[in-house]
Amino acid sequence: MSDHTVAWLRELGAQEVAHPGGTLLAHLERVRDLLASWGARPVLQRAGLCHAFYGTDGFATALLPLTRRAELVAAIGEEAEGIVYAYAACDRAASYATLAREEPAFRDRFTGLVHSPAVQLRRDLAELSAANELDLARIDPAFRAAHGAGLLALFTRWRALLSEPARRECRAVLGG
Repeated sequence: MSDHTVAWLRELGAQEVAHPGGTLLAHLERVRDLLASWGARPVLQRAGLCHAFYGTDGFATALLPLTRRAELVAAIGEEAEGIVYAYAACDRAASYATLAREEPAFRDRFTGLVHSPAVQLRRDLAELSAANELDLARIDPAFRAAHGAGLLALFTRWRALLSEPARRECRAVLGG
């Protein structure tokens, strides 16, 4: 499935989209590989490979419009696509501060609706967010200098949602 998904990412032009550290495709593959190195379940690894399909709050370029979600579901499965959608939909300014709370207020930037995701989805979002940001911090010293302290504080607040390998990586890349 991964080879097929990478081929599809190429067809959609991910290898031509500029991204810190090279191309969007290279970033997506690094995020998937980092999640795999942490022992993430395969569904989260698939989501990691595709996490920018619909764009994100921090990266506006979308490879597919939301009207084509069924195609991503067919490629990576419903649960993985659900993680991709939630990652893309996350209004970070409104949602990140509450993600680790018992009753988080997750704001969907596409619909404006606020809800409280299930614990597994919150864990997946935290782990994927950590993998994404740690990849950027590893690749780009200027990004790490500008955002490292804030990311370390965020991931420390999310400690209960992150796996031990993700927490170790946070300390290795960001200090603390």
